Amino acid sequence: MKIRVAVIFGGRSVEHEVSIISALQAAANMDTEKYDIIPVYLSKENEMYTGDKIGDIEAYKDIKALVSSSTKVTVINESGRYYIVNYPLKKFGGNIKQEIDIVFPIVHGTNVEDGTLAGYIKTLGIPFVGCDVTSSAVGMDKYIMKTVFKDNDIPVLNCVRFSIADYRDIDGIIKKTEDKLEYPVIVKPVNTGSSVGISIAKNRDELTDCVDMAFTFANTILIERAVENLQEINCSVLGDSENARASLCEEPFHSKEILSYEDKYLSGGKGKKGSGASKGMASVQRRIPAEIPDEMTAKIRELSVKAFKALDCCGVVRFDFMIDKDSNELFLNEINTIPGSLAFYLWEPEGLEYKTMLSELIELGLKRARDEKRVMFSFETNILNQASFKGTKK
Repeated sequence: MKIRVAVIFGGRSVEHEVSIISALQAAANMDTEKYDIIPVYLSKENEMYTGDKIGDIEAYKDIKALVSSSTKVTVINESGRYYIVNYPLKKFGGNIKQEIDIVFPIVHGTNVEDGTLAGYIKTLGIPFVGCDVTSSAVGMDKYIMKTVFKDNDIPVLNCVRFSIADYRDIDGIIKKTEDKLEYPVIVKPVNTGSSVGISIAKNRDELTDCVDMAFTFANTILIERAVENLQEINCSVLGDSENARASLCEEPFHSKEILSYEDKYLSGGKGKKGSGASKGMASVQRRIPAEIPDEMTAKIRELSVKAFKALDCCGVVRFDFMIDKDSNELFLNEINTIPGSLAFYLWEPEGLEYKTMLSELIELGLKRARDEKRVMFSFETNILNQASFKGTKK
């Protein structure tokens, strides 16, 4: 019997469209002899839909029409079996439902990749692929992520953090930044991906503009030193806490000081015949393997596995590193707990086909579910029988 996999994608995120590309790309490469694949679209209003066109990338050129021709659904746990059912539920039975065995969330950005969706699925008790709630949440918050890496002796750049409450005093933000850091600096929303809202400031006026833009995308921002003579290197890790391995290293190229959203997702479709649909992160201009010394490659791969285990990750992730070419210092910039295109392009050159990698990810999710069944999450107690409820409002 085939394993029934619900691939959930989309969500209320600035990376909504990127998620669609990554998910449908993955669904098209899954082993259909082993898996029944059910694409589930999560709209920007956080409503789930299935239907004949949900797995068709062309249909997303008109999402409004797609949604109107699809079926709204929800996910339920019914006595330890998991179903996708039409919503709203009928009062007197007759609800149409599809049984599933595991959820494969392929989502990017705030409100989905940050542990929110993983937490929802886990609350229902459904096995799922990828990082758990804690590692997803920590990995999305660039400030908390840095503190965990620092505590595990993984090199990161120093930074300052500001909340929306601090934004009332922009002069205070400028002063604290200038007291702690030297220009140029990078200003980032603390919890977005795909380079959304990130910019470089070389002076006070530019810093003010960058802070304004960053707060457009998040209620908390991060400011850190910009490495001027920079070489960016990425490395993926696949596995779980028991067995994790690092991929080849890559060096991405970009048209500006920062690898932009356009570089990542729009450049691949320019000037090409056909639909012009982006191939996601797989279309970024890059060099694989990166042209760096063997010692640096080994160090990056070692730190990647160390960081993966420090966050207790599961599945496939991508770590983005920075080399300061002036000092030859290495810094871990961030983790992508659900990387664009699932970073398959870093594994294929080593002989791991995308189809095989996807199967491994599903097996890792099922393994975690089996492992968690061995853990006791509750025990019988008669505390309610013995408790006194005097003073409790009736």
